[in-house]
Amino acid sequence: MSYRVKLSPKAQKQLRKLDKGIAGLIVRYLYKHVDGTDNQREKGKGLTANRSGQWRYRIGDYRVICEIIDDDLVVLAITVGHRKDIY
Repeated sequence: MSYRVKLSPKAQKQLRKLDKGIAGLIVRYLYKHVDGTDNQREKGKGLTANRSGQWRYRIGDYRVICEIIDDDLVVLAITVGHRKDIY
């Protein structure tokens, strides 16, 4: 049961606005550490309060907020941004 990473249109737009080096780092991290794994929750952290049910992946000073859809085996990246702006 391997999970696949998908980027929402909003996350794709946010990645395009970032520096190419940072955006590449984020995409490589997601596809290396999350895509194709059986335990996608190992590298992330579950969020609470108004983001309950979502997961955060930390890549340097940047964060990727995801929803894990177990029925479809998908990790959907919802939001990408700098840690000071993401929450």
